[in-house]
Amino acid sequence: MDFTLTEEQRSIRESIQKICSQFGDDYWYVHDRDHSFPHEFSRAFAEAGWFGAIFPEECGGAGLGMTEAAIIMMEVGRMGFNACSALHMNMFGCQPIVKFGNDEQKRRFLPPVIAGTDRACFGVTEPDAGLDTTHIRTFATRKGDHYVVNGRKVWTSTAQEANKILLLTRTEPLEANARSSAGMTLFYTDLDRGKVEVRAIEKLGRNAVDSNALFIDGLEVPVEDRIGEEGKGFRYLLHGLNSERIIVGSGILGAARYVLEKAVQYAKDRVVFNRPIGQNQAIQHPLAELWIEQQAAEMMLFKGASLYDAGLECGNEVNAAKYLCAETYFKSATRAVRTHGGMGYAKEFHVERYFRESILPLVAPVSQELVLCYVAERALGLPKSY
Repeated sequence: MDFTLTEEQRSIRESIQKICSQFGDDYWYVHDRDHSFPHEFSRAFAEAGWFGAIFPEECGGAGLGMTEAAIIMMEVGRMGFNACSALHMNMFGCQPIVKFGNDEQKRRFLPPVIAGTDRACFGVTEPDAGLDTTHIRTFATRKGDHYVVNGRKVWTSTAQEANKILLLTRTEPLEANARSSAGMTLFYTDLDRGKVEVRAIEKLGRNAVDSNALFIDGLEVPVEDRIGEEGKGFRYLLHGLNSERIIVGSGILGAARYVLEKAVQYAKDRVVFNRPIGQNQAIQHPLAELWIEQQAAEMMLFKGASLYDAGLECGNEVNAAKYLCAETYFKSATRAVRTHGGMGYAKEFHVERYFRESILPLVAPVSQELVLCYVAERALGLPKSY
């Protein structure tokens, strides 16, 4: 088994590193403090063509695989979740259009997404449904050549900045189908702020990228903005979950690595009792354990990406990878704060920002507990618990 990167993959990593090097800790500190979207960073990525990394060449993209996507996001993740979330939707969130959209929709929707002139958001989660997506209530009623949508969404990232929304609704009542996953429909359409109130949610971290509650009242959606067939939206959504696990896990692992590096450097530089604190085993051993755990998470991550690119079943592996990456990020960020001691609590050393952000992957986009339920059922053959 060959773990070395190809020449093309090394070139991709170096190109991403070059872009990211322009946006250091101070840049992200200011944007997180001011709750301001990192437009300069997003624009630099778009201008370099990386929004189209995994879009097919016939759609104007580079046609790269999920392994290359993981390499990209691992470098982006070193800057934290503000950086990752500024890119996620345009780079990866519109894949249902690639897979299930018709030719006209691909020509109409994808070039502006790749160019960064359109910014999309994702309207799926609802306040009364949470991770139980089959129980969403937002409803789209067909009225001739358009649908009228009413309902609520929550935790919709980038909706303050977006002009487009990938929107999952019901088109049949939950009670009308034997299968709860039936009767849902996916749309990609204009985010009409005259019909959609976008209300920001104050939150713990990742403050440069907004999270929002959406209140949808009479949003008109043309039939031609429906992705695929009516009633099959949940199946289209599921198609992207394995790739999401890889993409999110890669960013998480990149952040974990960077914050561990910050802790190691501080342990080398900080002198107490006439010796660097990194000379003490109480400091070294936890950091060494984290390095080992990060290597294990990386192996599982790239195993999952390799299986995905080969078209093989990878659900257990990519879910396990997301789990491991989230665990090691939280532990790495916590240990970085503790290694810095009192200075770990100071914003000027930046590790507190990574600590605040490290809590998010434990609960989103899928909770650690639900990953364990999935693995228990799919890998171990235990009865479904939810």
